[in-house]
Amino acid sequence: MRLGVSLCVPHKCCSGAEVDAQARHAMVCRKAPGRIARHYALHDIVWRALNSAGVPSMKEPTGLCRQDGKRSDGLSLIPWQNVKPLVWDVTVVSTLADYVDVAARESGLFAEQAAERKSVKYIDLQQNHIFQPIAIENMGAL
Repeated sequence: MRLGVSLCVPHKCCSGAEVDAQARHAMVCRKAPGRIARHYALHDIVWRALNSAGVPSMKEPTGLCRQDGKRSDGLSLIPWQNVKPLVWDVTVVSTLADYVDVAARESGLFAEQAAERKSVKYIDLQQNHIFQPIAIENMGAL
């Protein structure tokens, strides 16, 4: 993808969008088959890292919902800081969409913006929890 070589035969996605030979659409399509699997793999890595460090935690805790009803990816089962448990949510942003020229100017720009958007979505939880957004650019930056 970074080299701009053809990765697939141009076709129509199940979402109705046209997919070009570089297949950049797969990184932003909500119906892409690998999208959910990649997300779960990332938040599983965070969960395993916490458990390896001796911090018991759980995935997708019930009862910690945003205003739109969506849940965070995880919660530490012990206080993290200031007697508040840690809540995290993972997101992946694509630097290969139409704004690739902007992403090339500043590494981590889109990850930082995504983390800020996540923090706003979970503002209600931050009174009783430490919220940590985890934003990753699909081509590298954390």
